[in-house]
Amino acid sequence: MLAEGAGRAPEPLAADTANFDGLMLAYLGEVTPQKQSPERDRYSARHLYLNLSGRLLSEIGAADVRAYIAARVAAGAEPGTINKEIGLASAAWSWGRRELELDIGNPWTSRRLREPHGRRRWLTEEEADRLLRAAREARRAPYLHPWCCLCLYAGLRPGEALALSWSRVDLPRRLIWFAEADSKSGKAAALPLNDRARVALVERARYRAKHCPSAQFVICRKSGAPIASIKKAFAAICQKAELQDVHPHDLRRTFGSWLVQRGVGIDRVSKLMRHSDVRVTAAVYAHLRPEDLADAAAALDDPGNRYAASREGFTLPISADLEPDDDAESA
Repeated sequence: MLAEGAGRAPEPLAADTANFDGLMLAYLGEVTPQKQSPERDRYSARHLYLNLSGRLLSEIGAADVRAYIAARVAAGAEPGTINKEIGLASAAWSWGRRELELDIGNPWTSRRLREPHGRRRWLTEEEADRLLRAAREARRAPYLHPWCCLCLYAGLRPGEALALSWSRVDLPRRLIWFAEADSKSGKAAALPLNDRARVALVERARYRAKHCPSAQFVICRKSGAPIASIKKAFAAICQKAELQDVHPHDLRRTFGSWLVQRGVGIDRVSKLMRHSDVRVTAAVYAHLRPEDLADAAAALDDPGNRYAASREGFTLPISADLEPDDDAESA
């Protein structure tokens, strides 16, 4: 059903007969292809279809949305997953009102669930060594070791590493290039490569020259075919390395965590990880450097660092001239 709607121009929908299927197909065909991750919309739409297919838009109200959310929670879906589905539905409803001039309310607004704090799992160096050894020994999946290295030492997202093409790799200049369409943040960037990330790419280039000279992607099979998913192979090497509770994205988080722990400033870490805003980086990684706050608090221990803050917000050195005189105190 979803494939049939892909790329289809939106057809006029009558307000009294417009149904969920027509609106969602129009949205997926017109808006979704322009997004950075269109597959996310299509995945979310599947769950919405199972519950709302065939329903008139005029019949879907707040009670139906609450029932949908309750059913998804009961099915074990995570709040973040449900919120993406709510966001897709809300965006489709708003788009229908704006672009198709449908006279409908939007029962999906202000329905998002509270999400728990994000994962903070990262690997120690010893854990990373065990993982890389297990990946190196995975003879049936020789792409696993370089994929792990690109996530661990270049901070690539799992999907970015799988989608990395040789046309964006500049080994002589030690860079990976990101166009706007290649980056989750939608910003172009040039990512510098450290030695371990570069070695992984050099090894992969030799593999390509020997087995698949025309391969487009860095991470590919011996035939040159791209890798669609890493999850099962990654779970297998985690089990072999005796690592508990490790997800593919944890390797990228490890990259950021190691940088912060080695004293790299949050602003520079943010640029290396290509976050859209430094506040995103700070929210995830700032807790790894509590000594920064300790140093700031210790500034009050220095008797030579005596400053007073004025009401206007300026920081002024304390001196005898700033001490209130007797007349001022008694006024």
